[in-house]
Amino acid sequence: MEQYLATQQDFLSEIFVEMDLESAILHLKKDSILENIIQNTSVKPFTPSGNVYFDLLNSIVSQQLSVKAADTIFNRFCTLFPEKYPSPELLLVTDPGQLRATGLSRQKASYLQNVANYALENKIEAVKWDHYDDTQIIQMLTKIKGVGRWTVEMILMFTLGRPDVFPKDDLGIQQAIIRLYNLNTVGKDLHREMTEIAEPWRPYRTVACRYLWHWKNQN
Repeated sequence: MEQYLATQQDFLSEIFVEMDLESAILHLKKDSILENIIQNTSVKPFTPSGNVYFDLLNSIVSQQLSVKAADTIFNRFCTLFPEKYPSPELLLVTDPGQLRATGLSRQKASYLQNVANYALENKIEAVKWDHYDDTQIIQMLTKIKGVGRWTVEMILMFTLGRPDVFPKDDLGIQQAIIRLYNLNTVGKDLHREMTEIAEPWRPYRTVACRYLWHWKNQN
């Protein structure tokens, strides 16, 4: 496990060197609205974890919860396992009652074990994610009951460090774009307009979204 994660970390660090945040910022400043946001805030490079399995578990626990509540429950959940690591083998044989005692709902406990089952069947901890593009990874992971497209998009952005992800279903991104670009549409029309606005941001839509989230949290 440790050797695998170290290899993944080395690879992901290379991604972010190649990505070059300064080049991304220079490109995104071509959008005058983003330029104003970029000039008034900063988004720092980060090192993605590379651990898709563990981060999927964390994402499921976090659904529809405040950050504080999610962190508390996920920590309780992890303490059920040796070295606080819920390996797929152990998670699958853990009594659902024990999982729910940590604060998890029956549904979330089931979803976590779905992830564990998928991880074992597909040897997820040994997958070379760089062999797959974003669309392929979304198709792979949304096969897990309880894992939706938005969750996988967050994995792509923050676990795998993919530079050009645009989560148009994310409420924060929607709210930021609606306010900044004066949109008044909803549903499919909103998605279409958002996609058109974000198209010039390629291949750095992940960075653009990080700025939008930061702006939304400050306003």
